[in-house]
Amino acid sequence: MDDVLREFLTESNENLVRLEQDIVELERAPGDTALLNSIFRTVHTIKGTCGFLGLERLERVAHAGESVLVLVRDGKLEASRPLMTSVLACVDVIKDILTAIEQTGNEPTGDDTAIIASLDAWISGDAQPAPAAPQVVVPPAAPPEAAVSVPAAPVQSPTPPAVPAAAQPNEQRTQDSADATLRVNVHLLDRLMNLVGELVLSRNQLIQLSAANEDSPYVAPVQRLNRVATDLQEAVMKTRMQPIGNAWGKLPRMVRDLAQETGKSIELELSGAETELDRQILQAIQDPLTHMVRNSADHGVESPATRRAAGKSETGRVRLNAYHEGGHVIIEVSDDGAGLDSTKIRAKAVERGMLTREAAAALNEPQALRLIFEPGFSTAEKVTNVSGRGVGMDVVRNNIERIGGVVELSSKLGVGTTVRVRIPLTLAIISGLIVGVSGEWFAMPQIGIVELVRVTEDGGARSIENVHGAEFLRLRDSLLPLVHLDALLGLPRREHVQDYIIVVCQVGDTRFGVVVYEVLDTQEIVVKPVGRMVKQLDTYAGCTILGDGRVIMILDAAGLASKARISSANAESAASRANAMLATATVNQGDRQALLLLDAGLPALQGVPLSLVARLEEIPASRFERADGRWLVQYRDSLLTIVPARDGLDVTAKDPRPVVVFSDGQHAMGLAVEEIRDIVEDNMVVEARGGRHGVLGVAIVNGRATELLDTGYFIRQAHPDWVQSEDETAANADKVAA
Repeated sequence: MDDVLREFLTESNENLVRLEQDIVELERAPGDTALLNSIFRTVHTIKGTCGFLGLERLERVAHAGESVLVLVRDGKLEASRPLMTSVLACVDVIKDILTAIEQTGNEPTGDDTAIIASLDAWISGDAQPAPAAPQVVVPPAAPPEAAVSVPAAPVQSPTPPAVPAAAQPNEQRTQDSADATLRVNVHLLDRLMNLVGELVLSRNQLIQLSAANEDSPYVAPVQRLNRVATDLQEAVMKTRMQPIGNAWGKLPRMVRDLAQETGKSIELELSGAETELDRQILQAIQDPLTHMVRNSADHGVESPATRRAAGKSETGRVRLNAYHEGGHVIIEVSDDGAGLDSTKIRAKAVERGMLTREAAAALNEPQALRLIFEPGFSTAEKVTNVSGRGVGMDVVRNNIERIGGVVELSSKLGVGTTVRVRIPLTLAIISGLIVGVSGEWFAMPQIGIVELVRVTEDGGARSIENVHGAEFLRLRDSLLPLVHLDALLGLPRREHVQDYIIVVCQVGDTRFGVVVYEVLDTQEIVVKPVGRMVKQLDTYAGCTILGDGRVIMILDAAGLASKARISSANAESAASRANAMLATATVNQGDRQALLLLDAGLPALQGVPLSLVARLEEIPASRFERADGRWLVQYRDSLLTIVPARDGLDVTAKDPRPVVVFSDGQHAMGLAVEEIRDIVEDNMVVEARGGRHGVLGVAIVNGRATELLDTGYFIRQAHPDWVQSEDETAANADKVAA
């Protein structure tokens, strides 16, 4: 009987998740007979099985709910929102009783008079329906495909508990569907995964041994074993995969209740529920997912009156989408609400003492938005039972990054906000890069690796810059903070290194380089938990066994960044300081610089470092267009913003017009000039600071005073949210002049 009870609890909990979704959908379509029958069957099955198991209290509550649903099914009651609220309250009581039975093994005592009386009032006609509240619209989701169900219960027969046929009128059962699924204990799946992991380790060892002797008679059998082990690994991995829809089954009910409480009208759109990922990952993202959706519904979507005044539909939309992309699962939570106000965020950061007023003003738009991930940060004007956007978002980011994921945030004021999460499919067996330093080997998960860069003593010396004791790699016109793995882990430092490899890692939106000396190979590694002695060290994500039997540690990129004190804000500010220091060092030392000389129609020539120039163009005057207060050109299948090099310059007055194009690979802009004079290489020495906007300083180039243009000033005119702020530019100019 205990086994039957466990099976009943598992099946009932699964059915109740779907039941809540069906009830919310029935509010939208009260005439949907199939939906109503599905709700009735679920409640009826629970009630009938309660009588079979002797759960009298649960049977009474379920019977009261079933009695109301009978009248709705017969057309005697309308499936109105107040009625469905009473039915949902009944479902809540059923869930509480089931939870208590699961914890104690016995049905708890309790007084359900109130809920039963409220349901009976609908039957007798004494209930007084409340005025209709704003509606929550949840478009019906496609039913998930048949999959292996994995509850936390012992292995059982797929046959459900016997219920008398008389207690199940008009109930349709599909035998084929029942035969296609099997309940398997989670612990058994975990054991299978561990055994497959051991098999993978043994396979790696055999492959390494057979590779040393190509004439060995074991080469062919080992290759066959490799294929079989790979297929077995994939099959076992699939048994652990579950549709992500299992993680958001409770969201429609949550959004419905939140809308009713706040007086909003919200439409929740769910897509990609069939996207599968590992059960371990699924459990880790449930809470962050719930928090993000709750924030979008509560803090993102405005009230109907506010939306109406803004020219929007009174019904706000919260969209939840999941899909596979490049071996990862992408989850997007978006809303069409008010968006995030970066000005308000900066002010709040200054008020909380997180930043000085000058530092807050220096933040660009993406940097300001990322402040909401700081612990305890919130722009909510008042505290409610639902937190404002930002409260708890640090936990969301930490939980996502703990499983190797990345959180990205974008928002536009008055349009809405989107949170994009990228997570791995599984954590059990991962692809890892084996690196060596100081005679020790480590594994680095490839999910956090962007690229590898080899630096030699002769060819790469100029790309490594040292600024106040901190090393940076100049990689494609950007500065990358460097971390020496041997120094970070306290290993002996190798002297006179001729060349080493930089592993470019990304944690969230922060990139940094890890300096190692050797790379062995990429392997599929089995993640094993670390012992208690080193469990508190966040630089390690676990350990694994190589093909030769050696046990090595798996490095955690987020832990390395934390130990090296590299955060998104720190990395950006450090890179900004380094850029300024490097500029100062360059001009003071009088190094030879390649410079593009321009004529903007001013008495002096202008100069731009050639390394900042993407292309030189001559554009016909007929192609220039005026829109949004800017000059634009249709250029390479997109619009290129054109900024005059001086005030009063008419870009159409010269045909063709010389244009200098600057680009970072994602954004581009053009600087319109009178003439492109020359490309020179000279020892530049800044003699004076610039006295007008757009000029960093004046240098002597080829014996002539030349203005050094501030490209950031012109770029900001084309893209206000791009590159550094004016305050940062002014600070850089001070350092250059110094």
